Amino acid sequence: MATGASTVDLSIILIDARKGVVEQTRRHAYVSSLLGIRRLVVAVNKMDLVEFDERRFDQVRREFELLTPHLRRVAFDFIPLSALEGDNVTFRSARMPWYSGPSLLEYLETVDVDQALDQAPFRFPVQYVIRPDLDFRGFAGQIASGRVRPGDEVVVLPSGRRTRVARIATMDGDLAEATAPMSVTLTLEDEIDLGRGGILASPDAPPQTGRWFESSLVWMGGDRLAAGKPYILRHGPHQVTARVHRLMHRTEINSFRREDAHHLELNQIGAAVVETTQPLHFDSYAGNRRTGAFILIDPITNLTLAAGMIERPAADPHDEFRASKRLAFEPQHGRRALIVADPDSPLPHALREAGENVVLFDARGRHHHDVLAELRNQGLL
Repeated sequence: MATGASTVDLSIILIDARKGVVEQTRRHAYVSSLLGIRRLVVAVNKMDLVEFDERRFDQVRREFELLTPHLRRVAFDFIPLSALEGDNVTFRSARMPWYSGPSLLEYLETVDVDQALDQAPFRFPVQYVIRPDLDFRGFAGQIASGRVRPGDEVVVLPSGRRTRVARIATMDGDLAEATAPMSVTLTLEDEIDLGRGGILASPDAPPQTGRWFESSLVWMGGDRLAAGKPYILRHGPHQVTARVHRLMHRTEINSFRREDAHHLELNQIGAAVVETTQPLHFDSYAGNRRTGAFILIDPITNLTLAAGMIERPAADPHDEFRASKRLAFEPQHGRRALIVADPDSPLPHALREAGENVVLFDARGRHHHDVLAELRNQGLL
C-alpha cells in the first residue's frame, strides 16, 4: 500500500459495517497520513448486512473519528454503501434515505484534491541526459514541483553552480513555461556537467543537502530491518548505498504509542536515522512529497523493503565526535571531561545542568576496534 499510495491525492478506506474499525483500518489510515494524503474517504461497506441501519453507520463513524488525533492534517468524508448491488457506489441508494450525501462515484468526480505542486519551490531531478550531437545537450525529467520559464536562474546540484534555463523542449516544440508534474527537456545557457540524479532547483529556496537524515519508515520486507546493513536507497532517479544507523522508535498501531525498538518487521512502522554513502539533495516530506520520499531496496534480490519519508536532517555523529576531540581536551576552567554514552540517555543533560563539560560519542554502528582506537588516541587507554 505504501508504495502505491505515495503519489496519490486521495485515499479510500474501506470498512466492513459488521466489523467496524480493525487493525488494518488503523494501519491504512496511519500510513495514508504519513504519506501526506490530506483527504480520506471512509467507505462503510456491506450496509446490506446490517439492514442499512443508520445507527450502525454512526457507530462506525465515531469509532473512526477516535483515530483523528493521531493522524496528520487529514480531512474525512464518510459514505455508507453496499457494493453488492451498487448502493451509493454509482447511484444514490433509496434504501438509505437517511444519507443525503453523494454516491462514491459522484464524490470522486467532484472532490478538489489540488496539491498546488506548481506553487512550491522549483525542483527538477534529472532522469536522462540527451546529447544527439555536439550542438545539443538537454536534461530530461519530470518537474517535481514549481514552475520554470526560459531565462529563469537555477542552481545545479551537486556542483552548486548557477546558470539560466535556455529552452524548454518537448516533442511538440518549445514551451514558454512548464509546471509540475510535466515531463520536459531543459537546456541551459552554460556548459555544465550534470548527469542522472542531479537536480536543477530554485536558487532562492534550494533543497537541503546531506548524508544523514531522520525519516519515517514503513517496512515491507519479509526479513526484519537490520541496523547497519547496506541497502540501496532510491531517491527519485538517484540511487546510493545506505544503511539505517539506528531505529528511533516503532509505532504500535493499535494504540499509536511510540515504543523503543531495535528492529522493524513486516508491516511495522517506525522512525530511524538513515545514513547514505553520498550526499542527497532533499526536502522534508511534509514540504515536498516528491523530493522527500525514498525507498529501500535489497541489493541482492532487488525487492523493495521499505518506503521512507524524510522528516529532517540529522547530525553526523562522526563529525560530532571529531569536533568533540578538540573541545573535550581543552581546559574548561581547569577541568576536562569526556563522556562516552548513549546519546538518548538522560545522563548527559543532567551533567550539563550540573555545570560539567559534556561531550557525546555515539559508538553505535561503529566497529569496536574503531572505538578503541579513538580512545587510545586520546590517551584514555
